[in-house]
Amino acid sequence: MFNKSFDIHLTFFSTKSPQLLGVDISSSSVKMIELSMVNKAENTLRLESYAIEPMPKEAILDGNINNLEVVGDSIRRAWKRMGTRVKNIALALPAAAVITKIIVVPAGQREDDLAFQVETEANQYIPFALDEVNLDFQVVRAIPDHPDEVEVMIAASRKEKVEDRVAAAFIAGLKATVMDVEHFAAQTAFELIERQLPEGGKDQVIALVDIGASITHLNVLYNGEFVYTRDQPFGGDQLTQEIQNQFNLTSEEAEAAKRNGSLSENFHTEVLQPFCETLALEVTRALQFFFTSTQYTQVNYIFLSGGCAVIPGLEEIVTERTQVITQVVNPFINMELSNRIAPRQLKIDAPLLMIACGLAMRGFDPS
Repeated sequence: MFNKSFDIHLTFFSTKSPQLLGVDISSSSVKMIELSMVNKAENTLRLESYAIEPMPKEAILDGNINNLEVVGDSIRRAWKRMGTRVKNIALALPAAAVITKIIVVPAGQREDDLAFQVETEANQYIPFALDEVNLDFQVVRAIPDHPDEVEVMIAASRKEKVEDRVAAAFIAGLKATVMDVEHFAAQTAFELIERQLPEGGKDQVIALVDIGASITHLNVLYNGEFVYTRDQPFGGDQLTQEIQNQFNLTSEEAEAAKRNGSLSENFHTEVLQPFCETLALEVTRALQFFFTSTQYTQVNYIFLSGGCAVIPGLEEIVTERTQVITQVVNPFINMELSNRIAPRQLKIDAPLLMIACGLAMRGFDPS
């Protein structure tokens, strides 16, 4: 058992921070990114280095750290591969581990008064004692029709969820200084992609579909704000399981074969194509839930991320099934690259790096 007490002062929202490494801890790997600012006036970033370090199964279960030492060792190996001296990192919690709520409060309050009101309001929405949670808040925007009021977002998570990730970083010899939420981090990175859309994506409904190992996350954005989120119990593990069954392999052998493309030709027709069709059907179902749960009736773009996003032909299959323009995300497409980055490999890896990229960008928050 890892036994250390942490004095944690982490924030879920924007804060001025020293240069940070973005570290995304998922159920299958640790993704780590280092960015630098090339031109502050033009907000031009450069990707200095990145690493994707596979992690043993069972180290993360249902988004929770199950083995601190294993996760810490994976973070350490990723950091060593990066060849960086930066030791401050930004981490993220899965959305399921964080309670978020928008509240409306009077505008123009002093910070202390606002904090007191937020804590009072939080008691109504958080099913735990406040001394058991890490709580943060941010003023989101003024309300146009009510200039004397503002919207404030509250975010809270059980302290042990935060402390586990901080402890894993400590084991790796790193210091966690920012704790974000995964879909907020992905939203930050998506700003780099949104700029490339006509009129910067203004008034467009955009679906971000992250295909993880066991869960496919749907997050829908409209003018830069989340309007819907949903998780579907489907992911890359299903493809690994089908490879096991079809080719009589162990789980480890199936995962390796999936990654290195060493399977026979009938893999594409008998395993991969049906998997892609099922995945496209899951995306369609998720969108139908979105339409029936909100006032929106269409989606203008779908962007795919996660390990399965780069499966050849998947975006065409999703486009055909949903009748929505579908693309694979690449937040680095207009970013400068250091000479340590192999562009061809980065194009393959980019869909896995959205959250880590958004976390690394926290080091350049203007506030």
